[in-house]
Amino acid sequence: MPTATTEMLGFAAAALTTLCWVPQAWHTIRTRDTRAISLWTQVFFALGIVLWLAYGVLLMSWPLIGANAVTLLLVLTILSMKLRYG
Repeated sequence: MPTATTEMLGFAAAALTTLCWVPQAWHTIRTRDTRAISLWTQVFFALGIVLWLAYGVLLMSWPLIGANAVTLLLVLTILSMKLRYG
């Protein structure tokens, strides 16, 4: 059973690694410029996030579930912009 300190560490890590995608997603949405973004990197990253999300669900770890759900939405947004605007 995780302690409160362990959970807070997980939430802090989750917040930082999730928030780092917000500027990229915002820039991509605003400019529609996806030339510098690798399609395959985004595809494999999205698949990895899906696996982390499943892992978090199996463990019932809210830091993993929350962070990976939000990150997946951001990465899928970037990926869809890449597919649409090349």
